[in-house]
Amino acid sequence: MSPSTQNIVTYSPAYTLVPTYECFNRCTYCNFRTDPGKSPWLTIADSKSILQQLQSQNICEILILSGEVHPLSSRREDWFKLIYDLCALALSMGFLPHTNAGPLSFTEMQKLKNVNVSMGLMLEQLTPKLLNTVHRHAPSKLPQLRLQQLQWAGELQIPFTTGLLLGIGETEEDWWEGLAAISDLHHRYQHIQEVILQPHSPGSQQTFDAEAFNPLQLPEVIAKAREILPADITIQIPPNLVKDEGWLLACLDAGARDLGAISPKDEVNPDYPHLQEQRLREILQPAGWELIPRLPVYNQFNGWLVGELAAALRTPLEDANFYRK
Repeated sequence: MSPSTQNIVTYSPAYTLVPTYECFNRCTYCNFRTDPGKSPWLTIADSKSILQQLQSQNICEILILSGEVHPLSSRREDWFKLIYDLCALALSMGFLPHTNAGPLSFTEMQKLKNVNVSMGLMLEQLTPKLLNTVHRHAPSKLPQLRLQQLQWAGELQIPFTTGLLLGIGETEEDWWEGLAAISDLHHRYQHIQEVILQPHSPGSQQTFDAEAFNPLQLPEVIAKAREILPADITIQIPPNLVKDEGWLLACLDAGARDLGAISPKDEVNPDYPHLQEQRLREILQPAGWELIPRLPVYNQFNGWLVGELAAALRTPLEDANFYRK
């Protein structure tokens, strides 16, 4: 049965590796980036040490989340190699990698497909007016560039996660336009696993002077999204950004069914600690919801994974504790 017909809410037990925080974009709402050259890159040796410690924990997904090195930079090749090598290392140590590293070339996506069970890129918003405001100094936030990534993911048969960032200067009509574009691409390629609806939540590092997205509006947005998106796309919300328990439950009632990757730290929103599994159960169970861990690739896409990726799925799939979406 589809999770939309059951009282099941899923999450991915995860750990985030950040190859680098440096980024050539300067989104004014960002609480993640550092200037190019100002942040040391993660080493393979340090990554291996971290992953060895995680092998005894209930971690399945390794999220490779990186700042962006400019496509024309002399460091781009080394940056991409580091991301690829981190994915390959995680895979060799029994984890399932998922990469979100900003817009990539078709060739880069094609290569990463071999060492990732899924990948992701937030669409954020399609309206070009944000290029004059929050994205004025963010060349990779061109709407057509990000749509191109979603199309390439479909052509390459990469299970994909995308989503909208709410409350950065867009309108309600912009939300529906973005969701419709995602829906259209999914109808063509059947490759979108999840759509994240992420409310803007002010952090200590950003320069964007705006209030948090009104959480009371989020259930309404979710309900409309559920009408626009195909039924086989799961709607995901980040529970650490929906601070009131009543609002979180209202989001589930409206149609959200996934809480994303739950890890020790939310690297994108470091001012908002993740609610951990036990705390989430304490909120959800009294309301009739069952919280179950899932893999970073949904069952419907298993046939797209071959070779080493297919072999890597066997161990967690044999674990009855994991929900097979």
